[in-house]
Amino acid sequence: MFKKTLVLLAGLLFTVAVYAAGAQMRADHPDTYVVKKGDTLWDISAHFLRKPWLWPEIWQANPQVRNPHLIYPGDVLNMSYDGQHVTILKPRIREQGHPISAIPLHQLQMYLRDLRVVKSGVLGKAPYVVGFEENQLRGIPGQFIYVRGLKAKPGDRVAIVRPSHIYRQYSDAPTRIGDTLDSNVAMVDGPWSEDMRHNGHSGFGKIIGTEVRVIGNAKVLRGGDPATLLLDSSTREIRTGDRILPVNDHPYDASYFPHAPKSMPQHARVVAFADDLYAAGRREVVALSIGRADGVNNGQTYSIYEPGKTIHDDVASSSMRRSFGEHVKLPSEYVGHVMVFRTFDHVSYGLIMDDIRPVRMGDKLKLPE
Repeated sequence: MFKKTLVLLAGLLFTVAVYAAGAQMRADHPDTYVVKKGDTLWDISAHFLRKPWLWPEIWQANPQVRNPHLIYPGDVLNMSYDGQHVTILKPRIREQGHPISAIPLHQLQMYLRDLRVVKSGVLGKAPYVVGFEENQLRGIPGQFIYVRGLKAKPGDRVAIVRPSHIYRQYSDAPTRIGDTLDSNVAMVDGPWSEDMRHNGHSGFGKIIGTEVRVIGNAKVLRGGDPATLLLDSSTREIRTGDRILPVNDHPYDASYFPHAPKSMPQHARVVAFADDLYAAGRREVVALSIGRADGVNNGQTYSIYEPGKTIHDDVASSSMRRSFGEHVKLPSEYVGHVMVFRTFDHVSYGLIMDDIRPVRMGDKLKLPE
């Protein structure tokens, strides 16, 4: 009897699981789809699902699929029902060529390779460029550069970085922490815009990370203080005060799939836009105030909500004295979805996947429904 009960319970759980998956199917989904070069996992799943981030759950119901995020151009996806809301996927996996990615990573190379976010204070303790070969004022590839504070052995390779942006976490009662960079070089032009007047105040929020741009690479020739390095390559002239960090401190993921987070970090919101000042839209990059330390990983998808404004209730109290009387906070409004593609300790880069209204600074993140 006990075994029968377990079998029955397992059967019910499986039925509920596949029914839930089937319930997320788009009513107009195609019966078959041939994967094309340039497709992304999000685009393909959007053909079939009303909630593309549920893609891995659909795949998990099909044990014949060996690796759910290795899908290649030319694979044929078949969608059908067996009369009991069971979704069946029958891809033809090709172990050749390059699998499709979750999002168009080739369009995001600057955010993947050239930019990093380090903890506040890290730059002040990092080794720095103190001089150049033959007392030159700037360093260019092929020249020696001299670095203080570097603990490395000959043959080691390092990255040369320069600060580009400061990220802050705003709360309802922001702390007033200055924006001093622990470096004596001027900031390079960064891709980010950030509204300092966020939440109606002019104070600075708590610093959660400093972004740096990788502007060069060098090889250690001799140790000591200063150490001698050979500048291999650079995208800008190297200056005194430029900082030294390890190469590929946290390499980016080239393959992952969209999925819903298991939990929701506190104070998760949009803190900066790439190239836009007041709003961002579909397929644009935003910086988020959450990262690896908050349990965030690549592929996680969040819903974006515009916080509701607090307004005066002109009916409940006099409209002539709006500073007093009764106020009411309006509900938050759904804006769109964002998928994380690069994470750091307390900051992440995300790509807006869809939107029904502009994404604005300070918009909050929630678990996708």
